[in-house]
Amino acid sequence: MSVDHYENFPVASWLCPPALRPAVVALYHFARTADDLADEGDVTTAERAQALRDYRADLAAVVAGQPPSARWARVFAPLAREIHRLRPPLLHDLLDAFEQDLTPPRYGDRDHLLDYCRRSANPVGRLLLELYGVSDALSLRRSDAICSALQLINFWQDFTRDGPNGRLYVPQVDLDRHRVSAADVLACRDSPAARALVADLCGWARTLMLEGAPLALTLPGRAGWELRLVVQGGLTILDKIEASGHDSLLHRPSVGAGDFPRLAWRALTMRPAP
Repeated sequence: MSVDHYENFPVASWLCPPALRPAVVALYHFARTADDLADEGDVTTAERAQALRDYRADLAAVVAGQPPSARWARVFAPLAREIHRLRPPLLHDLLDAFEQDLTPPRYGDRDHLLDYCRRSANPVGRLLLELYGVSDALSLRRSDAICSALQLINFWQDFTRDGPNGRLYVPQVDLDRHRVSAADVLACRDSPAARALVADLCGWARTLMLEGAPLALTLPGRAGWELRLVVQGGLTILDKIEASGHDSLLHRPSVGAGDFPRLAWRALTMRPAP
């Protein structure tokens, strides 16, 4: 079972405890379908917005113990069986982010972008922690740092995909500091200034990831090993961007099967930062 189609979702693999897999899979399909409603197919923005409103209405029905519509029964029937284990406000936060993606704003500063991550990525980590029975404040903060870092890494990985779609996730303060225009990033124009910008953004994402990484060393059993691989996967993307001279405006780095031995070794040898 793979969930690699949804970039910000930890891999639901054999490492996931069997008792949790139904809830994890239900959560994945809920998020994946909503993401597709916001992104996939040739429909208007208005039609996407209406689909997401209908989708949210089905979520509300399931939370209230009522049957969902037939349209997404394959998503909401499994979710209904697991909804008692999932916190509905976090599911609504995910939908808020997908709705924002329909007309994404230009982000003024890093806090503005992190607020988007708070709804687009962080709920996934918090929902999974709840399934594992972890709810202390430090673990939640570390989970948020990891999930926000994964979202940012996805942005710095996907310039060549987001630019042609008119999506810009680089905060204006960073553009101004490096004297790079929004038009340059959207058009994927490479330059020394643009590469310095990407290097700065990757450093931000790496700092966040390392702040959250100790969580992977404190979660017990399979959950900890799964999170170790997630953390190392994100860091590997950053390493690849750095190794290519921060040219991700030109080339999209990715992690493939050939990277797994390295990922596994790095996960095995993870230690707390000094």
